[in-house]
Amino acid sequence: MNKVITNVLLAICSVCVISTALADGVEDLKQFYQSTQAMRANFKQTVFDQKGRKVQEVNGTMLLQRPNKFRWDYQKPYEQQIISDGKQVFLFDVDLQQVTVRTVDKVLGTSPAALLAGGPNVEETFRLSRLLDFDGMQRVQAKPKQKDSGFQVVIISFDHSKLAEMRLVDAFGQSTHIVFSNVEVNPSLNTNQFLFSIPKGVDVLGE
Repeated sequence: MNKVITNVLLAICSVCVISTALADGVEDLKQFYQSTQAMRANFKQTVFDQKGRKVQEVNGTMLLQRPNKFRWDYQKPYEQQIISDGKQVFLFDVDLQQVTVRTVDKVLGTSPAALLAGGPNVEETFRLSRLLDFDGMQRVQAKPKQKDSGFQVVIISFDHSKLAEMRLVDAFGQSTHIVFSNVEVNPSLNTNQFLFSIPKGVDVLGE
């Protein structure tokens, strides 16, 4: 599986929409845990190296259903899937015909996935701080309290009560910018969309 996509997917896994009109980014994030049970959106993900040069750009769709169920479908130019049924996470690389299976707790941990999908006790594992608004968006910065989390910082931006962007910087200085569009809050989702059946003939890797 493409390592850049895989690492970013595990870092992101699930996101959602929330905010109050007068709230700052930190309050938007806290409101998220109380207000959103499901989400559907399109996304565009761009990865930059330490010198700011673009090294990858991919598009896809994502679904979220709390607690800890999510689905990321990367459609162009790489066809890949990350699907969590709430207990296990399946990373399927269609081109390589390879599936990696991990438990949800190992994927979430203190990663940005925990920041967004883990629950209301986010401040136990992350230091949250408000940033100045940018382009009319409210922003919150999250830094992991553990040094071995694999990333330095995540910046989440809300625009008119909806999650608009995420920026992640990993431990090596590589950054990822994700822009969300056509965001739907609390849509009716079929739970079957979060189930994954391992295709015959593919290689299966696990921890």
